[in-house]
Amino acid sequence: MTMINKRYILALLAFVLFQVGYAQQDRTPYLIRSTFRGLEYELKAGLSIGGVSPIPLPAEIRKLESYNPTLLFAIEGNATKWFTPHWGAEVGIRFENKGMKTRAEVKNYNMEMTAADGGFMKGAWTGHVFTKVRNSYLTFPVLATYKISPRWVIKGGVFLSYMNDGEFSGTAYDGYLRNGDPTGEKINVTEATYDFSDDLRHFAWGAQLSGSWRAFKHLNVFADLTWGLNDVFKSDFTVIQFDMFPIYMNMGFGYVF
Repeated sequence: MTMINKRYILALLAFVLFQVGYAQQDRTPYLIRSTFRGLEYELKAGLSIGGVSPIPLPAEIRKLESYNPTLLFAIEGNATKWFTPHWGAEVGIRFENKGMKTRAEVKNYNMEMTAADGGFMKGAWTGHVFTKVRNSYLTFPVLATYKISPRWVIKGGVFLSYMNDGEFSGTAYDGYLRNGDPTGEKINVTEATYDFSDDLRHFAWGAQLSGSWRAFKHLNVFADLTWGLNDVFKSDFTVIQFDMFPIYMNMGFGYVF
């Protein structure tokens, strides 16, 4: 975990502790005024599951052999303005991790990699790949909210994200590389590594669909589905020849003030 990630986490945890302690005071005048103005505040924490994937899967990926979602967490603070008893708008700030580990069997998969002896290779790879992804984002959701009932709320809108730390790396093993293109010289490879972390895009945006259920007076249970709508890689990155989109479900609990 990088130093900037630790700063984000510590700042958000400090904010959470301050707000929870602040909320325990007997409905301070500030919170009372906010309620009368139709304002509602929430702190959320949850775990995510998902992955970074092309849509649909290209022919080069012949088989997904394993998938590990890894431990991914998100912490969020948001504010909702209710314009009517049913309709409102929500804005928030969220620190989140998005990642996965996968193994796949591929054929004629465009690849750049480094052999165990340090030699650089580029061409069409046929064999197996193990990929690790772990990206940290500061995300700003902007959502329309609809209150179905006193307990159920659905939300939909967009999010904007900035990636402050990212990894996309892995291993290609037990296969062969055709030098340059699928008709090039065949090179048998036992194991080689690749790392495209520096080619990840810093800014991301996409759609978010959410739902929450008021379990108790101040406790929500929620689920957020986020679907990235731009490629995780920079526009000038050409090694992976199809767009990769982050698709994640975040589930957890929220404290409502």
